[in-house]
Amino acid sequence: MLIPCPFCGLRPSEEFTILGDATPKRPDSPEADPQAWHDYVYLRDNPRGRHREFWQHVGGCRAWLVVERDTASHEILSVELARDALTGGDATGRDATGRDGS
Repeated sequence: MLIPCPFCGLRPSEEFTILGDATPKRPDSPEADPQAWHDYVYLRDNPRGRHREFWQHVGGCRAWLVVERDTASHEILSVELARDALTGGDATGRDATGRDGS
């Protein structure tokens, strides 16, 4: 599987480490319900199909990415910097093939 790094271009998945599901929302405060924290820390879905995951390019630029892929076919659908995914920005302008989207 090849992953398009926004900084390094198309790279083999062996250069990356997966952290896991990028969709859970952190509870608003440390004083939130303990069950909300438990669910955030420990409970994860294992979906078949489209899924957003955190990956780090440990064998390259060390950037944190959010990779959207199909868990059945491993097709990469989109890649963005984690900081942009979390704030709603897009500083890279690259599509899932690693090419400039302009």
